[in-house]
Amino acid sequence: MPAHLAIINPKSPQNMGSILRAAGCYQVHSIRYTGERYARAKAFQTDTKNVHLAINVSHVDQVINGTTDVNLSKVAVELVEGATPLPNFIHPENALYIFGPEDGSIEQDVVDQCDYVVYVPTVGCMNLAATVNVLLYDRLAKTTKMPEGDEIIIKSRDTNNRTKAKETVIK
Repeated sequence: MPAHLAIINPKSPQNMGSILRAAGCYQVHSIRYTGERYARAKAFQTDTKNVHLAINVSHVDQVINGTTDVNLSKVAVELVEGATPLPNFIHPENALYIFGPEDGSIEQDVVDQCDYVVYVPTVGCMNLAATVNVLLYDRLAKTTKMPEGDEIIIKSRDTNNRTKAKETVIK
């Protein structure tokens, strides 16, 4: 189930660092972004896991490419009237998830090009990176291919973590 991210004019290198880390954790195939703010800020290197070396991260002029995105379902993730709440959303197989900037919204012409519009039902708006993490977790949680067990824990955890859960006795 390939997932791709499109971030509209991100401004915060910290948010992009968190998005890159989430992209690595949830096996996103690519990230594209518009605008110049992140390009100026990425020198502050916040990609602590060097995900940019494993995932194609590219600057684009438009988040939706009518030629290369024909096989991707476009999903706007935004607090938009009429949107579907994320818990009720069924994720498409091949998706391009589009997120607005930290200090703005996805423009109407982009929303109009999307196949779906979803929102995370919270009181107030979430941070951009938090929204990306919640969406990607929701996608994983709803898949039949979710990794489970000690093998994924051992592979994923920090090198200093050797903690184990105690055995639970069922009565």
